[in-house]
Amino acid sequence: MTSKPLISVIVAVYNGSKTLQRCIDSVSDQTYPDKELIIIDGGSTDGTVDLLIANNDKITYWQSEPDNGIYNAWNKALNHAKGDWIYFLGSDDYLWKRSVFEETSSHLFKAESENIRLVYGQVARVTKNDDICCIEGDSWDYTRRGIVADGICTFTHQGMFHHRSLFETYGKFDESFRIAGDYELLIRAFKEGGAALFINGLIVAGMQTGGVTANCTKLVKETARARRNNQLRVITIPWLISYAWAICYPSLKSLIGDKNSRYLVNSGKCFVAVLSYKKNAILEHNNN
Repeated sequence: MTSKPLISVIVAVYNGSKTLQRCIDSVSDQTYPDKELIIIDGGSTDGTVDLLIANNDKITYWQSEPDNGIYNAWNKALNHAKGDWIYFLGSDDYLWKRSVFEETSSHLFKAESENIRLVYGQVARVTKNDDICCIEGDSWDYTRRGIVADGICTFTHQGMFHHRSLFETYGKFDESFRIAGDYELLIRAFKEGGAALFINGLIVAGMQTGGVTANCTKLVKETARARRNNQLRVITIPWLISYAWAICYPSLKSLIGDKNSRYLVNSGKCFVAVLSYKKNAILEHNNN
């Protein structure tokens, strides 16, 4: 691989005409030249296809046909991706600034030289009015523990660059999941260990609140199924607290609004994950 790796951006969309143009422009406006954009549409009827046709010069490959959800769409896109690194962006999300890929490229080169298959930065959760709710993304020790040991989603895929060899080694997304297929893939890839490179201080994308992951209860239930499928313990204290948060989230949202409830939920998740991380560190220290 050269110092300028090819980055494949994959977007799944269904009836996303209101936000897709911003997503496309955020990719095409990148100062980094070595990129491609692949968009898989699930058979939209709202004008999304017309938008894809109008942006044909900015898109390397696109198709529109009924599918079986976001992970089916992503798997289709992977068949067409030629990049050294694969990046998944939501159709209502966008790259944070024009230089994101340029700033990331040296880290991708470093990661491959060290046989690291996951590079990630931070993600800003934003409202429909682009107000920032919170910034997500932390060290790999913290993130991996949340994913594998605690059973909580301490990551956002909009901040992650996956080396293509990760899919060649561990397979594609499990399409039986509707929300937590990216979580299940990370368990599959890192449950036995492995390193990732965290780019501290780099906001990769703006992620609009809402979407499929807004169904918090279903998300927590799917994380439990992902853990069972990979022979990991499901019932952990952080997972139970996450379930409680998920049940309370709709009431919180109606009482204090989307922005404040998202901030509160994220703060609670981080607090639980940090406590678990510190507890584990103390136990490891005592055992040594």
